[in-house]
Amino acid sequence: MEPIIIVLIILVVLVFIALIKTIQVIPQASAAIVERFGRYTRTLNAGLNIVVPFIDTIRNRIDLREQVVPFPPQPVITQDNLVVNIDTVIYYQVTDARAATYEVASYIQAIEQLTVTTLRNIIGGMDLERTLTSREEINAALRGVLDEATGKWGIRVNRVELKAIEPPTSIQDSMEKQMRADRDKRAAILQAEGVRQSEILRAEGEKQSAILRAEGEARAAALRAEGEAQAIRTVFESIHAGDPDQKLLSYQYLQMLPKIAEGDANKLWIVPSEIGDALKGLGGAFGNLGGLGGAPAPAAPQAPGRERMEKPTID
Repeated sequence: MEPIIIVLIILVVLVFIALIKTIQVIPQASAAIVERFGRYTRTLNAGLNIVVPFIDTIRNRIDLREQVVPFPPQPVITQDNLVVNIDTVIYYQVTDARAATYEVASYIQAIEQLTVTTLRNIIGGMDLERTLTSREEINAALRGVLDEATGKWGIRVNRVELKAIEPPTSIQDSMEKQMRADRDKRAAILQAEGVRQSEILRAEGEKQSAILRAEGEARAAALRAEGEAQAIRTVFESIHAGDPDQKLLSYQYLQMLPKIAEGDANKLWIVPSEIGDALKGLGGAFGNLGGLGGAPAPAAPQAPGRERMEKPTID
């Protein structure tokens, strides 16, 4: 009985293994290549699949999702004979699992080598300055070449990016000095523009201030003249309203004489003829007063015109 049990156990195990090999579950976004006796039969898509055990074999399982592969820095010579190291990143996706398996031995290595050779061809036609400023142009050219070459491999190159472009150390130092000089130049220009703008604003402020000051002075002078004119008008109206006589006018003339003689520089001044009339009026007034207590005062001589009088000089 024991040999029969052992045989049954072996059969059960074989049946279990056969079931396992018969049922193949393929994950989503994956594909499997099935070979029968070493020849391609079909491609298993995502889901539950049935194969013939011990006859059909799974050759390769391929991920159909987009893949990202960074490549190490590659030395590339520019048109002006400068060596730069360029890092690249490739975004690709397998669109045909059968072609990716049978058309190329290792599509990753093939893409890397194709990227290096294409990059050297593109950069070899550019100088360093254009290489540093034409990343989009390089990416587009590199992607076009890769996409055309990898199409027969069942690969679609979605994007190609340049991670870094590193020129030689000496060139980096020269570029850094040039950029520093450019920054200093821009800073000096901005500072000069700021000073110029400040001077313009200050001049504009002084101009506005002078204009406002002149307008204020003119306004003040106009108001002052208007006030003086109003005062003179008021005095004139008051004098005419009061009907002054000759005595009052003569007294006012005499009060103005000291003001006329003020100042050390006044060596000669003119006495108007009206002074004689004023003195005559005062003489008459004093005569009337003298008539009360003594002889009348002599009348002042009448001057026909203006007389010159020398101001005494006091040493």
